[in-house]
Amino acid sequence: MARASGRTVRDLRRENRTAVLQRLYFDGPMSRVALGSAAGLSSGSVSNVVAELLAEGVVEEAGSLGADGGRPRTLLRVAAGHGRLIGVDVGETRVRVELFDLSMAELARAERPLSGHGTRSYDVGVVAGHILDGIAEVLRASGEDGGPGGLLGVGVGVPGIVEHTAGGALVHGQTIGWDAVPLERLLRDSGRLPARVPLFIDNGAKTLGQAEMWFGGGRGARNAVVVLFGSGVGASVVTDEAERGRAVEWGHLTVRVRGRRCRCGARGCLEAYAGAEALLARWREAGGEPTSGTCDEEAALTDLLRAAQPPDGRAPDPVAVRVLAETAEYLGAGLSDLINLFQPERVLVGGWAGLQLGARFLESVRAHAYAHALRHPAGRVGIALGRLGPDAVTVGAAILPLAAFFARGGHRAPADSPTPPPAWRTALGGRLAGDSARVP
Repeated sequence: MARASGRTVRDLRRENRTAVLQRLYFDGPMSRVALGSAAGLSSGSVSNVVAELLAEGVVEEAGSLGADGGRPRTLLRVAAGHGRLIGVDVGETRVRVELFDLSMAELARAERPLSGHGTRSYDVGVVAGHILDGIAEVLRASGEDGGPGGLLGVGVGVPGIVEHTAGGALVHGQTIGWDAVPLERLLRDSGRLPARVPLFIDNGAKTLGQAEMWFGGGRGARNAVVVLFGSGVGASVVTDEAERGRAVEWGHLTVRVRGRRCRCGARGCLEAYAGAEALLARWREAGGEPTSGTCDEEAALTDLLRAAQPPDGRAPDPVAVRVLAETAEYLGAGLSDLINLFQPERVLVGGWAGLQLGARFLESVRAHAYAHALRHPAGRVGIALGRLGPDAVTVGAAILPLAAFFARGGHRAPADSPTPPPAWRTALGGRLAGDSARVP
């Protein structure tokens, strides 16, 4: 039966289940009384929904809360073991695959490097094979058998622009040579994905932003920019207007006309000066050299930092110091553009290179950003490191199927249902006003 609004009784029941699950997930354990107030539901609606979710094993009891002069109240929480989620990070140096329970506790992981013998391969078939091998490995390691705690979905974060079409996600990754790559179809057609499991593909900077907004430095903020600083640079903008968040190709903002050649083919992009690959290239061009003699970017960046700030009291290498200082200025100027354009409450810097450079580098970046930005938005924004570490992209990718599970009211996806990108940010809605977390 349909209501005047066009929503059916089934729609209303699903929405009530979604509201209960979201509040329990972010704010639980909670009693039924507290849950009704937080979810905006009557006591009768809460009782009915909770009874269903308990019977299905989606929700479980989590002890009790004493009440002065009255009956103790039973606490409820989302059952961590009710399902499994896989997050995949197709980075620019490796493919990382992680298996999580519903509490986002890691159960298993697998990694496949994208480089070897001094070269790096972004061959689509190789990358797809790494994804599929990693999924099979983590499922095998966890003993996943598709039972009640079975796989709810797979999320994949990739570099580049992701276009969602009727035929599946297409990836436009110009810097890695991908032109409208039908990654979703390639993974599905392999026959190696678990049957009937939803698959979500989105930009890696965006999945990083999702993770920080749900669990990290973005908690409590309505507007934030989350920056991914790795081999290249990218950003995710989260605003009230962009409900699902928006990946922006920030790394290809022009910072110098007729400047250095970027991996995308253009000249003068921010990424050509501030990405870790470009940073290391500029250091080598100026005469610097990784002491480890390795082609691994993470090890080489460690060498650059050690040269600029020797741990043994030696004099700093002036070339390394100069290159890092220039990079901080370029990144700060790039952040100022994001601050002026989007006027966020927070800017969070993540990605393996951003985290490795860490606090030693951030203060300089922050100073340049404030100096270049307009006074009003600069005076309202906090700039800090992300809090979730190098696994943030995989966590954010796993949020994609988790948000879809919530949107379905805790029901598993039917075998023939499409899997549209979930409105992951709407799950935060009722939580923002009451969350007092702040980033300095």
